Amino acid sequence: MNKASKWIIALAVVLPTLLEVIDTSVINVSLDHIRGALSAGIDEATWAITAYLVSNAIIIPLTGWLSRVFGRKRYLLFSVTLFTVSSFLCGSATTLSALIFFRIIQGIGGGALQPISQAILLEAFPPAEYGMAMALFGVGVMFGPIVGPVLGGWITDNWSWNWIFYINIPIGIISVLMIMLFIQDPPYLKRIKEKIDYMGLSLIVIGIGCLQVVLDKGQRDDWFSSQFIMSLAIVSVVCLIAFVFWELRRCEPILNLRQLKDVSFASANVIQCVTFLVLFGSILLLPLFVQQLLGYNAFLSGMVLAPGGIATLISMPISGKLIQKVNPKAVLAFGLLVTTYSIFTMSRFNVYIDFNTVAFSRIIMGFGMGMVFVPLTSLAFSTIKKEEMGNATSIFSLLRNIAGSFGIAIMTTLLARRAQFHQFRLSEQLNPFDQRYQLGVNKAMAVLWYKTGTESVSGANGVIYQQLIKQSNLFSFTDAFYFSTLLMLCIIPVVFLLKRPKNLDKPMAIN
Repeated sequence: MNKASKWIIALAVVLPTLLEVIDTSVINVSLDHIRGALSAGIDEATWAITAYLVSNAIIIPLTGWLSRVFGRKRYLLFSVTLFTVSSFLCGSATTLSALIFFRIIQGIGGGALQPISQAILLEAFPPAEYGMAMALFGVGVMFGPIVGPVLGGWITDNWSWNWIFYINIPIGIISVLMIMLFIQDPPYLKRIKEKIDYMGLSLIVIGIGCLQVVLDKGQRDDWFSSQFIMSLAIVSVVCLIAFVFWELRRCEPILNLRQLKDVSFASANVIQCVTFLVLFGSILLLPLFVQQLLGYNAFLSGMVLAPGGIATLISMPISGKLIQKVNPKAVLAFGLLVTTYSIFTMSRFNVYIDFNTVAFSRIIMGFGMGMVFVPLTSLAFSTIKKEEMGNATSIFSLLRNIAGSFGIAIMTTLLARRAQFHQFRLSEQLNPFDQRYQLGVNKAMAVLWYKTGTESVSGANGVIYQQLIKQSNLFSFTDAFYFSTLLMLCIIPVVFLLKRPKNLDKPMAIN
């Protein structure tokens, strides 16, 4: 494969992948505008997010099987076309029910783009250049969730919420044309006739779909105190366990879970799951922190994340080149340590920090994540046969998406529960007979008199209570960052289980 064709192929598959990942988060900041335009409540409007995530998560594990049945190029073209058309329909929706339906279709089209793009890149580039291939792929996977909220906010404020979907159309058309011209199926991926495994298909669709709804709606409905969430959780667990046992007994499974017997591939998935859990958790935590405790608006909170995305874009090509010269495991370990340090610095935040302090911590984290993603994906797939690459990338993408959903669910729950805990513990110290408390009330009364010309004990108590709530929220954020730090420390030893293949530093011709 000549040099030019590799980069053209990379561009053809990275463009739609970037769009698909951005669309998982671009709508978040536009929800208020959408519910106003479509006359819906905020809980109803959030189904526009959930619908996309559910359909997207269902398709990802089926991608390898669908590629074998319909042909990978044909299925990729169908997916990009469906994603583009449904984007137009989402932007044109006049009712919330129509938007939710079209978001389901959009998720079906977008779900295949990540695993197929990754498989094509790993086939187009020789093992010696896996680092650069994954650096390109990482632009979509790592940069998309960061730029999505910023881009969505800017488009919504300056144009309208409809354009967060319309902007996909020209890029989608370009991607379709490039795929038609430059992407070809390799000889070992010709279409084959397979019996449809209806049982396996049903189990994974129901299991993944219910799991995604549980993770997305759980905290809002107070988890297992809700009969709806409890029922979906039970159905999800039963279906997914049954799916594992069913597929392991099949000669031609929809998702070949036997690949997880490869210690290096399985270890890479463990590291990836924890890393993306922390990444998506931090993308949720930081904007909330600066909005709730520092008083930032939506645009400024998005700008806190932006420097980290730029740092990721810079570090990915560096790590891609670096793993060709040194042991990729060393680069990966360094990236994990840098990321862990950045999360630890966030756990030291207080209510008096400035914008630069928050942004710098994100820059460090973004740089570390770039150093993690490239060597990790290179090591994960370097022992996988090319004819099994489609199935392996489906597993890898599925676990990455589920880990991100778990990260958001865990962090939102941790914030709420720890804030309640700290509020209770701090309120225990507010004893009206305590001399320090009385001194605080007197100071608060003096401040009220200076600012408003009124003086009352109830007003002073209100000021103190506001500070208590603020400190409780601060401690809940620091607890969440401490928890993330511990998670990152726990997976660093797993790096030693990864195997460095002998052919990673030797160029290899691709037919």
